[in-house]
Amino acid sequence: MSSKSTFSGSTSKSYALALYEISKENSELNKVEEEMQNLSKLLNVNQDFKEMILNPTVSKEDKINVMSAIAEKNNFSKTIRKFLGFVANKNRLFFLEKIIDSFLSLVSKSKGELKAKIISSKELSLDEQKKIQSDLSKDFKSSLNLDYKYDPNLIAGLIIQIGSVMIDTSIKTKLKKLEKNMLEA
Repeated sequence: MSSKSTFSGSTSKSYALALYEISKENSELNKVEEEMQNLSKLLNVNQDFKEMILNPTVSKEDKINVMSAIAEKNNFSKTIRKFLGFVANKNRLFFLEKIIDSFLSLVSKSKGELKAKIISSKELSLDEQKKIQSDLSKDFKSSLNLDYKYDPNLIAGLIIQIGSVMIDTSIKTKLKKLEKNMLEA
């Protein structure tokens, strides 16, 4: 299993690096970054789209057509259109989420940004996300690229991860620790 995850990780990083280099060469890095962020949001919001790219029974041609339609509708750059077509043609769309994450990490590193992951138990408004991002940027004395996710299963609280630093104030984690302590007693 670990060799499989290593293969998917290295393959995703290879595709992401290729896209990064081409985008940089074509002076489209900012536009491609924005388009990849939009694609990531689409994957997180549209479960049908996510299931389609992960479904091995959907034909390669159908996947190519769907990716082309999405690129057309969102007015994606020529670089992204070709890239998505290439990935779909190679039957590697099931790596798309990892490719996007790897690409966005490369862009963040090139800008000197730290990547912060925040998971909250309640949906945060854009203003609340920006406030948290601003406060964390001051604390870490570096600009941050915020990756926000909403998870109602946390019950209450936040999980914040920046690099190797993790702050978990969620009630779910506190309850699990309490349960473990009670079982060990």
